[in-house]
Amino acid sequence: MVTNAEIAGRFEEFADLLEADDIEYKPRAYRRAAENIQAHPVPIGDRVADGDEGVLEEIDGVGDAISSKIVEYVETGEIEELEELRAELPIDIADITRIEGVGPKTAGKLYRELGIETLDDLEAAAEANEIQKVKGFGPKTEQNIRENIEFAREVGQRYLLGEGRPLADDVLAFLEDLEAVQRCEVAGSIRRWRETIGDVDVLVGTEANEAVIDSFVNWDSVDDEIESGPEKASVRVGEIRVDLRVVVPEEFGAALQYFTGSKDHNVTLRNYAIDRGMKLNEYGAFDISELADAEEGQRVGDRVAGETEDGMYEALGLPWIPPELREDRGEIEAAETGELPDLLTRDDIRGDLHTHTEWSDGNTSIEAMVEAATERGYDYYGVADHAEGPGIVGNMGLTDTEILEQVEAIREVDAAYDIAVFAGIEANVDANGEIGLSADVIDALDIVVASPHSALDQDAEAATERLVHAIENPAVDVLGHPSGRMLNERSGLEFDATALGRSAAEHETALEINANPRRLDLWGSAVQAAVAEGAPIAVNTDAHQPSTLEFVRWGVHTARRGWAEPADVINTWELEELRAFLH
Repeated sequence: MVTNAEIAGRFEEFADLLEADDIEYKPRAYRRAAENIQAHPVPIGDRVADGDEGVLEEIDGVGDAISSKIVEYVETGEIEELEELRAELPIDIADITRIEGVGPKTAGKLYRELGIETLDDLEAAAEANEIQKVKGFGPKTEQNIRENIEFAREVGQRYLLGEGRPLADDVLAFLEDLEAVQRCEVAGSIRRWRETIGDVDVLVGTEANEAVIDSFVNWDSVDDEIESGPEKASVRVGEIRVDLRVVVPEEFGAALQYFTGSKDHNVTLRNYAIDRGMKLNEYGAFDISELADAEEGQRVGDRVAGETEDGMYEALGLPWIPPELREDRGEIEAAETGELPDLLTRDDIRGDLHTHTEWSDGNTSIEAMVEAATERGYDYYGVADHAEGPGIVGNMGLTDTEILEQVEAIREVDAAYDIAVFAGIEANVDANGEIGLSADVIDALDIVVASPHSALDQDAEAATERLVHAIENPAVDVLGHPSGRMLNERSGLEFDATALGRSAAEHETALEINANPRRLDLWGSAVQAAVAEGAPIAVNTDAHQPSTLEFVRWGVHTARRGWAEPADVINTWELEELRAFLH
């Protein structure tokens, strides 16, 4: 199966290589197409393979030329023009551009000047002090490359949650239709909704191992069978590995708890069990209080739970702990004392406060975005296109004059729809924490989202001071994607999340969970630290087209990983309460 993520990845690579080759205009078109393909709600590859090329006409930014390339890729597994470009520029572009400050143009220059093709080449050149000799580079850039090589290697082995979870949903749908499958669920980091995953883990409860495994490895979507045996099998779907494990139904709950993890959660839980004369493993919960020390074995003792996951926790006198919390960050203690949070759900979200339109770098009109928000049943909706400033790609930011013009357009849309439409802007937090908006613009707006887009290599102390300064600005309502990271691409700012949370609580500024699956910024542990300080949180999609309003799914689960309750999240509040919060 050729996934949307895989097709989008080819056009991202296309754009990077074209940019590395100093080609203008085309890269932006390919990036826009890649974003829209990634976000498209139906599997494009399957539809094209079935002869339905009309599906491509539904995708904004995909014209005849790009459509023909998609069809070529689905049918042959290659795009001839991309292969030619790869031969011309044999650069591991995705790996190299994961280094903060090394974009496609830089990668192209380093290839032409030093012959750098891989991360190993880049590391060797940096260690030999060759990079600083290239015009436009210097010792600081070279040092930054040395410091970020390991990060680039590590993230290159993981996939975005937004790539892996849709595949996991497809796997579950396939397995649930098999007669021999009694129960099935995803496990591992994908069930804990971590922002990146190594593979997709799936668990099945069945009395017919052989039939389930045979059906799984012969699933139409499988591209390659890696291995299979009587209890487990591994395949590759597109670029992602999927691991299936089968267990007897009466041990399904124990196996689900065990294989969901995290390792740290399981270790702490097992020790908690031992202190109470119990033993936990993938086969069940066993009372071993009456056993002699010499008796060993996985199923030794009086089995008291294992069929359900709830039962595994109940056997220890604990309530079920949601998977998102299982990171050994105090969840077991909270369960013991009855203090687990009542976590945010998707139904709690009443609106989105950070989205984009064609006025800056979005793909459609204000009206189209508002209509999509209305269809989702939202009570309110915020347009926050980019203001001009450092870090905005392609000079797509709005001037003060253009912002005021857009405010008037938004007011007209607000009057025409039942949903409340807020006029906002995404301002740029510069290296000193300033946002660069005039007083007239601030007065005209309903929402100011302030986000860092440049100078993302500051040390943690400077970054914390910078972000706190922005939070303290009375014009700022939401601190957007605070680290500026792009998952698997750049690490972004490091900062003291507790300090940000404390300042946000004091100044009534919301900290954003940017739900774009390439960001998920803030992340779970940072949200938890901020919520503990009383900071308000905003779950926003940063949507650039109607379909990406669906990114809210990733934002909600990230909020849950941060122990956020509905009251912590400003876009769960009633309209009038939210209006009162906005400065």
